[in-house]
Amino acid sequence: MKALEIRRKFIEFFEKNNHKVIQGASLVPENDPSVLFTTAGMHPLVPFLLGEPHPMGTRLVDYQKCLRTDDIDEVGDDIHVTFLEMLGNWSLGDYFKEESIKMSYDFLVNHLNLDVNRLAVTVFAGDENIPRDEEAARVWESLGIKKENIYYCDKKHNWWGPAGTTGPCGPDTEIFYDSLKPKCSEGCGPDCDCGKYWEIWNNVFMQYNKNEDGTFSVLKNKNVDTGLGLERMTAIMENKNSVYETELFSSVINEILSIAAKPNKNSVRIIADHVRSSCLILADGIVPGNVDQGYVLRRLIRRTVRHMRKIDMSPKYLQTLILATIENLKDLYEELVIHKEFILKNILKEKDRFITTLEKGEKKFNKAVEKCKANNMTLIDGKTVFNLYDTFGFPPEITAELAEEKGMQIDMGEFERLFKHHQELSRRGAAQKFKGGLADNTEETTALHTATHILHRALQIVLGDHVIQRGSNITKERLRFDFSHNQKMTREEIHKVEELVNTIIKSSLPVICEEMSVEEAKESNATGVFTEKYGNVVKVYSIGDFSKEICGGPHVENTSKLGHFKIIKEESVASGVRRIKAILE
Repeated sequence: MKALEIRRKFIEFFEKNNHKVIQGASLVPENDPSVLFTTAGMHPLVPFLLGEPHPMGTRLVDYQKCLRTDDIDEVGDDIHVTFLEMLGNWSLGDYFKEESIKMSYDFLVNHLNLDVNRLAVTVFAGDENIPRDEEAARVWESLGIKKENIYYCDKKHNWWGPAGTTGPCGPDTEIFYDSLKPKCSEGCGPDCDCGKYWEIWNNVFMQYNKNEDGTFSVLKNKNVDTGLGLERMTAIMENKNSVYETELFSSVINEILSIAAKPNKNSVRIIADHVRSSCLILADGIVPGNVDQGYVLRRLIRRTVRHMRKIDMSPKYLQTLILATIENLKDLYEELVIHKEFILKNILKEKDRFITTLEKGEKKFNKAVEKCKANNMTLIDGKTVFNLYDTFGFPPEITAELAEEKGMQIDMGEFERLFKHHQELSRRGAAQKFKGGLADNTEETTALHTATHILHRALQIVLGDHVIQRGSNITKERLRFDFSHNQKMTREEIHKVEELVNTIIKSSLPVICEEMSVEEAKESNATGVFTEKYGNVVKVYSIGDFSKEICGGPHVENTSKLGHFKIIKEESVASGVRRIKAILE
């Protein structure tokens, strides 16, 4: 498998360059409310990029599962996917621009044998605060990249961070591969979206700190964070014109083409992408739901069903596609095989639920048609179309098809206006909801992070050892903790948990951090819910004799600093998963 070989070569290359291999994290970020999913390899490393010492050292390498939905409307073109794998290497105050660029060039040209004449790079053009990045451009030119293939771009294209409102940030240099398509215009370059240039690798140079007054100061310890996209690199290595033509998708796409009565390229690719993404989300324990990660998963599955209907492919064949996806990716992601039954059960259940929803939507649609006919109208208003979409998940394309069958049309313009307004409201809500994150290591978030460990152990004592953490989300105001439990907690149980947590807080127990191997951590009875994401050396935090967990931090030094713990809500989020929201007063 080409993708597996690229991954192996990448890891081995950086190992030879004195990098320590660390394990990738879950698709669901731990204790990071800034995003719903891990969107880049740097996500799990933010505390270490901000100064926390990493137990494995200052040079790191890994491969990381990522999910991005901001480009979901682009899925179906040659290079965009929802789920992707990011190969990454990091320097935590070790090497910087020159060595980073030279290693990237060495790997691409001398180990993957890419044509140097098809490489193009972008560097930061500078602005009123930060000078033009002549250093990066000079290194690229010294390696043999032609001057005309080095492009200077603005902050929109070549700047990262900070993760919060203040903190580490800096310019980046992006590496592109020319697809050899003709230029779309005279000014076509890597910053153009026409598809001629494929971005394959991004090297971020965190050399500045953005201060509260908006100014920038140079960091004493500079970091490097890079990400190389496996899907695009596989397409290049297989000499394909699209990621969907590679071994990562080809067998599933062939299944679709053999079944669909009216296949079109866009729908076929969307189905293949969304089935793959849904399988991998479920493999990390997320189930379809109405909020957060569960809602994204629900949307992906329903979008899959919609496009299956669009190409005259019965949704009953969804199981065939799931099994083909798991078989195709089993060597890359063994968790798909391990959780195969769980994946099948939940996708098919959501598929059936959506088909029922579509049936309800059709009834609502028929009422709208009757109303129009009673008023001698042939145009169904956009508000009705939007309500069908928003309430029933009824796609406007299906509404348009049904309307055409009745000799009618829909007001698509009004629908799109309402939809754009809905999107804008959602974006504002998300921006408010997910501000902060791991970069926001304030006293409040640090205290709540520590309280989460105490809560976890308290739940096990009160409810039983079956309680396992299924997710965590912390903001400055509150903690949110998801855990395995099959029934609603009683008032008495909630009170017992609160009482136990507050007893531990009042006991003024020390919070001690030790570095040890995973084996030593297990022997010391430390728990690690997501043990597979950690490297050979881990941090173990002990809260007196009460709790002992593998964790990246940060934590308070003593429980007495936490204040009074109070549970404000206990609810269900999925079958067998409960959620607690709590505060420190």
